[in-house]
Amino acid sequence: MMVDTILPDQYRPAEDEPFMNERQRAYFRRKLLSWREDLLGDSKSTITGLQDGTRNIPDVADRASEETDRALELRTRDRQRKLVAKIDAALRRIEDGEYGYCEVTGEPISLKRLDARPIATLSLEAQERHERREKVHRDD
Repeated sequence: MMVDTILPDQYRPAEDEPFMNERQRAYFRRKLLSWREDLLGDSKSTITGLQDGTRNIPDVADRASEETDRALELRTRDRQRKLVAKIDAALRRIEDGEYGYCEVTGEPISLKRLDARPIATLSLEAQERHERREKVHRDD
C-alpha cells in the first residue's frame, strides 16, 4: 500500500526530479482517481437518465431518433467502462511500482506523455512502432 503524500495543487512533475519518485506517483494517482471518479459519476447520471427517460413516443421518427441517441449514449458509456478498467490497471501499476515504464522496452515513458495520457503503457516510440505494425497488418 502506498503512503499518502501531501501534494500541493499546483505541483507538476518535472524532468529534473528522479523519475517516478513518491511525489510523481502521488500526482498520477490523484489524477487517475479524479478521472475515474468523473467517469463513474457520468455513468450514474446516464443510468438514471435512461431509467427516467423511457417514454412512449407515438411519432415513429421521434422514437427512432431517441433510440439512436440512447444507443450512442450506451456505446459511449461502454467505452468509458473500458477506460475505467484501464485506469484501475494504471492504479495497480502505481501500487506495484511498474507505473511509468514501457511494457515493451522497460524504459521510462515521458512525463509529458503520461500527463497527457496517464493510462499509457508504451513509450511514444514503442507506441509508434505498434501502430505502424498494426497499419501494415490491417492493409493486408
